[in-house]
Amino acid sequence: MKFTFTEKKMDSSEELRAYAIKKISKLDRLFKNEGEAYVTFSIERGRHKAEITIHNNGMFYRASELTNDMYASVDSGVAAIERQIRRNKTRLEKKLREGVLEKEVLPVYEQPAEEEAEDFKIVRSKRFSIKPMSPEEAILQMNLLGHEFFVFKNMDADEAFSVVYKRQQGGYGLICDDGLNLD
Repeated sequence: MKFTFTEKKMDSSEELRAYAIKKISKLDRLFKNEGEAYVTFSIERGRHKAEITIHNNGMFYRASELTNDMYASVDSGVAAIERQIRRNKTRLEKKLREGVLEKEVLPVYEQPAEEEAEDFKIVRSKRFSIKPMSPEEAILQMNLLGHEFFVFKNMDADEAFSVVYKRQQGGYGLICDDGLNLD
C-alpha cells in the first residue's frame, strides 16, 4: 500500500507515521490489488484528529476520528474503515455485480482554477473518471465517502449521467437525464 501523509497545525513524529503504516497496512489483506492510503494528522481545539482515506479499485473508504491521543485516533480510524470494508465488500460483490472490486478506475485531480467570476467564486475544482454503476452502488459509494451527493454513469439508464443525493426528509433521491424513462 502506498502512503501519503499530511499534517495540519502540527508536526508528526516518525514513530507516529510508522505506527499508522503498521496499522493501516493490515487492511491490505482485504483487497486483491494494492491500494493507496491518505492520512491527515491535525489538532483541533486540543484534540487529536486522524483522517484516513483508502483508495482501492475505484472505491474510497474514509474515516475521521477525534480523540485525546493521536495513536488512539489512528486505531479508531482503522477499525472504522475495516468495519466499512467488511460490511460493504460482501454487499458489492453479491448484490450489485460481480467484479466491482476488481475494476481499476483512477480519478484525476486538478488544482483550483486561477480565474474567478465576479459574482461566483469557485474555491475548489476536481476532475475524475466517472464509472458506470447502479444507483445502489452509487448510494453506497456516497455513504462511504460521507458526501451529500454522488455523480455517476447509470448502468440502468444506458450509462446516462445521474446524481444520487440524500433527502432532508430521509431516504435518497435520483436525478437523471429527462430524456430517459426509468419506469
